Amino acid sequence: MDPSELSPRQHLRLALDYYQIKILREEEKFLFLEKDYSVELEKGFLFKLYWKGTVVAPFNQLDELCQHIKQS
Repeated sequence: MDPSELSPRQHLRLALDYYQIKILREEEKFLFLEKDYSVELEKGFLFKLYWKGTVVAPFNQLDELCQHIKQS
């Protein structure tokens, strides 16, 4: 499949898999991750990162988002 045809959710899942970040569950526009993180899918390629329910920051670069999670 052409990467340009992937949805933002699919890109996020691929990035999390690449960085070996475990997805615990998915509910609607949220992915719940290890280390008490969750990600909300916003419009387009904007992802809002939460830690224990508190907003950490919005990210539009999946590498930055994943590196933030891995470094914590």
